[in-house]
Amino acid sequence: MKKDLAALIASVMPELSKGKKKIAQTILSDYDKVAYMTAAKLSEMVGVSESTVVRFAIDLGFDGYPEFQHAVQELVRAKLTPNQRIKIAEERLGGANPIENVMMSDAEKIKYTMHSIDRAAFSAAVDAIVSADNVYIFGVRSSAFLAGFFNFNLGMIQDNVRLVQPTSSSEVFEQILGIGPRDVLIAISFPRYSGKIVNALKYARSREATVIALTDSVQSPLAEHANHLLTAQSDMASFVDSLVAPLSIIDALLVAVTQRRGEEVRERFDLLERVWDEYDVYAKN
Repeated sequence: MKKDLAALIASVMPELSKGKKKIAQTILSDYDKVAYMTAAKLSEMVGVSESTVVRFAIDLGFDGYPEFQHAVQELVRAKLTPNQRIKIAEERLGGANPIENVMMSDAEKIKYTMHSIDRAAFSAAVDAIVSADNVYIFGVRSSAFLAGFFNFNLGMIQDNVRLVQPTSSSEVFEQILGIGPRDVLIAISFPRYSGKIVNALKYARSREATVIALTDSVQSPLAEHANHLLTAQSDMASFVDSLVAPLSIIDALLVAVTQRRGEEVRERFDLLERVWDEYDVYAKN
């Protein structure tokens, strides 16, 4: 995936044929419209052949049009306002049934994420979580719910988990003030990205802590500060991003950590079951 798609297109512009220049100019001026167009639709809009559109994507270094289109979508999602997102979603969905359309789209996001995730980074993230003195988990806005879910369940299997509350910037730093080389910060953010998250990552790296970033792509501002980068597709359904794929990665991390801790986790849950039963934590039939 290209780090700066707009700069890449601009850099190759002088070398392009007349038809490909028209494609490039259209993308740079109307990338929000182009992002969800098929190659055939874009070719019709620009007035060139579909094969020219595909060759344009390949000339930029992509494997084909789908990979190129995904890069444009990532560029768009980082910049669009909620109203712009709603408008694009309406154009994409038309009169289609939202249940079928959205759920099928979510299934595709999980499939794409499963094939594209960096297995080595995932394994290294599990190692870091298991061996850390302290694990800090931080997510804001919609990602705060992912962070809370991760914190709750990871806290069930190990005691050293801390949820960083998304309060003021100064209070965030107070919560991670003592982070150090034997600690891990797990940061979760998707477009539009949180400045608080990025600043927390910078601080954690300055303290030589291990940073695990869960975000949407290598173009994310979290990526450059991460020791271990886990990416999940989260294309928008409307003004909101779909978070099923990142949640699936969190589930996989929890399963992997549980497997690594083995007997220790089983003993913890045996104890928890006795406590829950004794103090009526759960309703009894």
